Amino acid sequence: MSAVEGVLGREFEAVAAQRLAATDAHLERSYTGDPGTRQPVHTVYVPGDAFHPELPREWGRRALEALAPQGVRGLASAVAPAGLDESLLGAVAGAVERKLAEEPIEDLRVDFEDGFGDRGDDVEDEFVLRAAHGVARAVREGTAPPFVGIRFKCFEAPTRARGLRTLDLFLSTLVREGGLREAGHSEDGLPRGLVLTLPKVSAVEQVQVMAEACERLEDGLGLPAGRLRFEVQMETAPLILGADGRSPIPRIIHETGGRVEALHYGTYDYSDSLQIAAHHQSMEHPAADHAKAVMQVAAAGTGVRLSDGSTNILPTGDAEQRRTAWALHARLVRRSLERGFYQGWDLHPAQLPTRFLATYFFYREGFAAAALRLRNYVHGIESEIMDEPATARALARFVHRGVLCGAVSPAELEEAAGIGEHDLFALAHPKAAVPAPSTPGDA
Repeated sequence: MSAVEGVLGREFEAVAAQRLAATDAHLERSYTGDPGTRQPVHTVYVPGDAFHPELPREWGRRALEALAPQGVRGLASAVAPAGLDESLLGAVAGAVERKLAEEPIEDLRVDFEDGFGDRGDDVEDEFVLRAAHGVARAVREGTAPPFVGIRFKCFEAPTRARGLRTLDLFLSTLVREGGLREAGHSEDGLPRGLVLTLPKVSAVEQVQVMAEACERLEDGLGLPAGRLRFEVQMETAPLILGADGRSPIPRIIHETGGRVEALHYGTYDYSDSLQIAAHHQSMEHPAADHAKAVMQVAAAGTGVRLSDGSTNILPTGDAEQRRTAWALHARLVRRSLERGFYQGWDLHPAQLPTRFLATYFFYREGFAAAALRLRNYVHGIESEIMDEPATARALARFVHRGVLCGAVSPAELEEAAGIGEHDLFALAHPKAAVPAPSTPGDA
């Protein structure tokens, strides 16, 4: 250190360190940054009584059948960004065709909430047990998506007991009777990509009860502490703006012991809570954009991920209706990606082609320019754009997401950017401890 002394001196440096010690600890604990692990590009919801181990492959087949006679290439031409190079269009179409054949669903939620309804306790118990055994079988046989789990009923008074019972039965059956541990597919009896969904949250206390339920389930089932995490569905107005004039979302994230891993926007329940007319309910309604902006700011830097909602305009009618619905879905997927929502909901097999086409086009279209700027930044090559560290991180995160979802291959990364996956990860996620898996099929 220089012998020249300033005015404040080391004494004030010590005072500042003491005064900010608690703040430093809070920032370190609460703003860990994105973990850099794979985030699924979508979530598919199916009714609790409709799930079976072959369902993902069935959806892939139905998605391809819905494209006849034009095929993936024909739909790709119809929804591709204007001016896209023909060779790139063909490469994306080929990649999506393989995706639909090999991994058509990335994240599957067996739904015991709206998709199942109230059929009485005996009926729901029966199908919860079937779902748990079916999920375990799918994991053992290699037909399960990388991420899979359940949505149970919400914790409002009329459905609270039923929601808790469904959660308990599903997890208990997986751990005790699923056979995943014995078959070598799991160390704790649960799928590695297990996801639990708490819907229609309207108060922080409901999320705190869910966190406590997870702790008790871990104790009772012999699971490691912190193993059970869950996503919160943002479907009610009080979760965006509480009675005290504040958003409860920061408390949901920061006061539940790190259990919350994602916030999912629910298009139609949220729109209904604001009394928006049914034919105006949409992912791109101004009210939807406001709610998602609040979610985005509250979750920034915490490592809690975001998902957009769904469109219920399905490509299942005549040829003209399908063209219109596919164009709408592709545009909405692209719109979400541009706004930093890298995941959404799909409701029908015919939506899968546009989900993957729009996603792959998004990453492929921006890859060349982003990779060049990364090459220049990492290797100190002078160019007309001088990127700062924050911009370099954003470029690296964009490319890294493209690699994780399968839109960009590791070989293409190496050739275009002059760096490998490990270096890309370190640049994109400097706070994360270990590199994310490179294979899209890995969770």
